[in-house]
Amino acid sequence: MERRCSFKDVLPFTAMVAVECTFVGQSVLFKAASLKGMSYYVFTTYFHIVSTLVLLPLIFIFPSRVVLPPLKFHLVSKIFLLGLLGVLNQICLYKGIAYSSPTLASAISNLTPAFTFILAVLFRLERVALRSSSSRAKIIGTIASISGALVIVLYKGPEVFSATPSTSSSVLIELPSELESPEQNWVIGGILIAVAKLALSFWFILQTQVMEIYPAELIVTFFCILCTTIFSAPVSLIAEPDLSSWRLRPIVAVIAVIYAGVCSSFAILVLIWTLHLKGPLYVAIFNPLSIAIAAFMSAIFLGDSLHTGSIIGAVIISMGFYAVIWGKAKEKGNEDDSGLSSLETSSSGKVPLLQGHKVEDVKI
Repeated sequence: MERRCSFKDVLPFTAMVAVECTFVGQSVLFKAASLKGMSYYVFTTYFHIVSTLVLLPLIFIFPSRVVLPPLKFHLVSKIFLLGLLGVLNQICLYKGIAYSSPTLASAISNLTPAFTFILAVLFRLERVALRSSSSRAKIIGTIASISGALVIVLYKGPEVFSATPSTSSSVLIELPSELESPEQNWVIGGILIAVAKLALSFWFILQTQVMEIYPAELIVTFFCILCTTIFSAPVSLIAEPDLSSWRLRPIVAVIAVIYAGVCSSFAILVLIWTLHLKGPLYVAIFNPLSIAIAAFMSAIFLGDSLHTGSIIGAVIISMGFYAVIWGKAKEKGNEDDSGLSSLETSSSGKVPLLQGHKVEDVKI
């Protein structure tokens, strides 16, 4: 029993932290490649092609052990819609990062828990009862995570750590010093990233519904990425008609595409598995963590300074995590207790009937 609880609690938590680290690293590498002249359209198309090729053999090597329902029209249409949401999310996200920075993208990700929580309540995937301590914990935890993210964005504080050129990555050290975009581009970038996070919240909700119908994480992940590739390729070719821009010339561009294609395919697989296991709010609440991860990764790999505000914000986000996870665990515990109580009631109700039946048999 303890091993099962550890599997359902510790493993998803660790997996989601690794997923957020993967996505932040992907954003940092893309920013490095975009400053070398790589188009976000080219990047999006290439890395989705790589992801599709990585997952294609896996669906045959690891077939599903569950008896799956047939792929009917309503299920296929939802998977196609997931692909469209994926294209909208990726293009808006990387266009926004090209206008701004990975840190701003991670900062605006604090909107995802709020978007997802509202949508989950509207779609009845999350229950809200203000008199319930678990619901209050989820609400307070979501607000705390958003507040911690805002602290990182709005309050810098004294400098705690500053990376020297010797501690920076040799791959990224050749980046231009103007890592940050002009001020007017940050507004456009922020709006695009906010649209991407709204699309991501819808993706979480729809993906949860798809997994309830078709519980095969690997197959669903493959078809989602395949649909995203099919939709993004013509859009990218129309938006980027110059064939010379499709050549991956800087080494950082090649690294960014390979890293994104391989690592993100497994990250999305883990993401869908966690959605199936824990629900959309649990997954969304990890998005503000990417701000703290981005701040530390930027300090280590891009030579940015680490300030007190980043540390304080990370602590507040951690407190928000604990509150939401505690609320989810308590809610699950209440459901298990109610199920056990109903089982005991039903069992206790059967005993007199069985006893009466035996007495009648004896009388006969």
